Amino acid sequence: MELNDPVVRVEGAVEIARDLLVVPNERVGLVPNIGVIGGTEAVLVVDTGLGVENATKVLAFASEVARGRRIYLTTTHFHPEHAFGAQVFAGEATYLVNRAQALDLERKGAGYLEMFRGLADVVARRLEGVEVPVPDVVHDSYDLDLGGRVVRLRATGRGHTLGDQVVEVPDAGVLFTGDLAETGQFAIFPWFPPHDTDVSGLAWIGVLDRLIGTRPSVVVPGHGGIGGPEVLADVRSYLAELRDETWRRRGSELVAQEVREVLVARHPEWEGREWIAPGVACLCAEHD
Repeated sequence: MELNDPVVRVEGAVEIARDLLVVPNERVGLVPNIGVIGGTEAVLVVDTGLGVENATKVLAFASEVARGRRIYLTTTHFHPEHAFGAQVFAGEATYLVNRAQALDLERKGAGYLEMFRGLADVVARRLEGVEVPVPDVVHDSYDLDLGGRVVRLRATGRGHTLGDQVVEVPDAGVLFTGDLAETGQFAIFPWFPPHDTDVSGLAWIGVLDRLIGTRPSVVVPGHGGIGGPEVLADVRSYLAELRDETWRRRGSELVAQEVREVLVARHPEWEGREWIAPGVACLCAEHD
């Protein structure tokens, strides 16, 4: 897979609700959708982008939005394009993550840093000088009062990772999902045995069922376009497809190839076809 330079472009930020902005990823690989959520007393940044330079731009943008208000940072999960810029915020913001994500950072952060450095030269350059993030506050569930607006940081349990976290903005009906949901692409399965097999297709479906039940009005996925509740429903539907087609063919020596052919035919416009085979392997293991 050829990778473009994963540049965060803060100048493209859009306001999706009162004092709630999203820096869109513009469908650039390894660039997440980044949130800046404001209250009367503080602002919360959701995800950092990949590396020091991107995170520096995000912090500068958040500081401009904050205009003297206190700054907080949280990350939806530990993967490098979402969290590996947090060091820039040290001394400028309070960094909060859930307990499982903190353990992901501690146990797997260094390995993911090296893996991502090996993806492409352009990624390695973005990761120069990057250190594995260390949170300031570790929680099981956190209601963050920004002043006139309470934002809920909720660990979801195992899904895309062990430490997935969603960010709910109840007064605006907005939900940030991280990589539990993406639009316009096949779901990302970080299935890398024996090093990392924590992703669970079956648990992921259960997480999405619970999130659908919260009835958000606006869903900000980890990657891809912002949408409504259909974003969650569409990913849930795809994961069920992947499960059913995999289990139907699990005795075949060509199961990954056969499932890929079926799903690409159904979703020819989607990106990320390389994630179908890891999803098949994960679901085969879960069936067994």
